[in-house]
Amino acid sequence: TEVTEKLEEVVMIWTKQIRQVLVESEQIRREADDVGPSAELEHWKSRMSSFNSLLDEIKSSRVKKIISVLQAARSKTLKHWKELDGSITIAANEAKDNVRYLYTLDKFFGPLVNASPVMMEHISSLMNTIRMIYCTSPYYNTSEHMTSLFLKITNQMINTCKTYLCEG
Repeated sequence: TEVTEKLEEVVMIWTKQIRQVLVESEQIRREADDVGPSAELEHWKSRMSSFNSLLDEIKSSRVKKIISVLQAARSKTLKHWKELDGSITIAANEAKDNVRYLYTLDKFFGPLVNASPVMMEHISSLMNTIRMIYCTSPYYNTSEHMTSLFLKITNQMINTCKTYLCEG
């Protein structure tokens, strides 16, 4: 029982740390007013990397051994652990899925930056791709994600127009 108590303490520390990561990942991002759409892709790539690292750690042999000892001891701390493990898996899947969908927009980001204000040739394809993401993505099709993306695209269009006016 002494070993079990020590292992439970370790799992409770991990649980607290994982909860902190989850809470921080759900906080509203503060971004500059003129940030472009590539920042959205970078955010999700960073989040995917963080959660994949966390998943790799959770799946390590050391963690698995500790969890199996606690399972054999029928520890009550495992209930919270299993919930967090599920939450981390969902967050990692969301980030991976969002990165995959946002990469389909990446080809439009360059032309948005480098185009003249007559960007109309790119807008139709860009909107169709965003519509496809909205219709098919299990995670990215929320109003807050779409609003954030459209805001960044609009910011980029405004920046491109400003640059064009200042250089013209």
